[in-house]
Amino acid sequence: MRRINVRLAAGVGAFALVAVGTAGCGGRQDSAAKDDTASAVTCEVGANTRVGIATGNATGVYYAVGNALATQLADATGGRVTGTAAETGASVQNIEQLVGGQYDVAFSLFDTAVNAVQGKESFSSPQPVEALARIYDNYTQVVVRTDSGINSVADMKGRKISTGSPKSGTEVIANRLLEAAGLDPATDVQAQRLDLTKTVEGVKDGSIDGFFWSGGIPTAGVTDLFTTAGGAVKFIDITPLLPKMAELNPAYQAGTIAADVYSTGADTPTIVVPNVLLVRKDLDANVACAITRTVFEKKDALAQASSAAKGISLDSARKTDPVGLHRGAAKALQDLGAS
Repeated sequence: MRRINVRLAAGVGAFALVAVGTAGCGGRQDSAAKDDTASAVTCEVGANTRVGIATGNATGVYYAVGNALATQLADATGGRVTGTAAETGASVQNIEQLVGGQYDVAFSLFDTAVNAVQGKESFSSPQPVEALARIYDNYTQVVVRTDSGINSVADMKGRKISTGSPKSGTEVIANRLLEAAGLDPATDVQAQRLDLTKTVEGVKDGSIDGFFWSGGIPTAGVTDLFTTAGGAVKFIDITPLLPKMAELNPAYQAGTIAADVYSTGADTPTIVVPNVLLVRKDLDANVACAITRTVFEKKDALAQASSAAKGISLDSARKTDPVGLHRGAAKALQDLGAS
């Protein structure tokens, strides 16, 4: 059996569960992991090829779409490729473990992916990763308790704020927003580095005043909070910080969380950033091609798992620069007619 090594990493902070999948007859087999750059890309994949997909928090969109993608891979390839999606801390951790060989595909915020290929901020050197495609956008969702008195990021000084799971794209954006508001993330807020599930629990019981979350909309955990807490929570408008954020990375753009997404009664202006699917540069091109084709050919099925996947479009799929496009993905997008 051909098998790409898979490690399942569940949870960050309070718990971790790691399991390593290896080939049935004696350790890791990399026959599908290395790309023969001299060969033509056919998108034909050998039987029994398995891929591990690094997603994000269990109540987030990465996890929902990643699990749907894992399911659809088998259907799209006649069972020749199967996928296993794992809960993770998201972007930064995903890239580290992708490069480390623990996963084969990773969801990532675009700004974090740019940092990875340029060797900046969370990454001490350029990382050997490339994109399969740009997919849907993430919306920065900043929620506070209505009794907290917080109406801006600057008002978070001295408060208990969840900045997301350690090594997540949410944490990167949260820290940047705090700095843009003139706060030091390390000293000016009581940072709670929690996953979304624990964050929502903390907001409900009053132990957390507010939180940052970057995810597709709707995000299940945020829906749960607004459904059960009602008027006890609210979004805050962070767009006054957009000019400073855009100086850091032009990927940050203005967006809107429509009122009907979480039944909030009014639209919320916010900051959006694209997502990308990443792989190692040396991933077999035919495997990369097959995965990329599945993303677009099975888009409707992915959207059933989360409506955020409706934002997946061939019109923007190639827009990954300065993150290089894997040659297997380039072949798939060409065949699919991406512009």
